[in-house]
Amino acid sequence: MVLRRDSPFAQVVVPAHASIDTGTLAAILESAGISADDFRELL
Repeated sequence: MVLRRDSPFAQVVVPAHASIDTGTLAAILESAGISADDFRELL
């Protein structure tokens, strides 16, 4: 699933399954501009 915002433009992939590989998560976080530490704080 791809979530998108038009103004300001942003797009991020969101997996639609229960578990994902660490490399996939790292790529998603990088494309979203979020560090792993920031992600952990949001959990």
